Amino acid sequence: MVASTSLDVVPDDPTAYKTKDYWEDRYKSEDSDTTFDWFKTYNDLKPLLDEQIESKDASILILGCGNSTLGEDMYKDGYKNITNIDYSGVVIENMKRRCADMPEMQWLEMDIRDLKFPNESFDVVIDKGTMDALMCDRGDVWDPSPELIADVKGEVDEVERVTKTGGVFLYITFGQPHFRKRHLARECWDIQVKTLGDAFHYFFYVMRKSKAAL
Repeated sequence: MVASTSLDVVPDDPTAYKTKDYWEDRYKSEDSDTTFDWFKTYNDLKPLLDEQIESKDASILILGCGNSTLGEDMYKDGYKNITNIDYSGVVIENMKRRCADMPEMQWLEMDIRDLKFPNESFDVVIDKGTMDALMCDRGDVWDPSPELIADVKGEVDEVERVTKTGGVFLYITFGQPHFRKRHLARECWDIQVKTLGDAFHYFFYVMRKSKAAL
């Protein structure tokens, strides 16, 4: 596999990251062997994931999977019950081909703000950089736009709904707590924050659902 490092895929306008058209066009220009991982790889995250995922049999949902190797690497490490979703149909088809030898793993075209799963479907939900794409905005980070607030609320509301009671939502981002916690706060969970990295910190948010969504 080849890691995507080309500047040709970096948009002139960073707000493009939150549009479906940008991702469809980008994935059409890349073959199924191309990979791109936001922030950290599975090897970097494994110690923290092992702390929070109680069983290799856990049902896991990866939001906005793209062509990251996260799902594949977790599968190779023994997690088989993984569902990957992305709203780019192009990348979902590419990933189905790339992971054809991992038959227990699912790849579905789906919008994270409109999940097509029953309530309380997953033990673990993982967002690695997907919410950050929704937050690519030219406005004031201290006073986000109504559109941004609604998009992020749509995602977190759906995550709350499909996470099992006792299950956990794991969010990996460069977003500092004073910018992110307000969007993640729900009555059904507390928010724990762990940091990764030395000179430049990434943040690992842990939200374990203690009661059913209202």
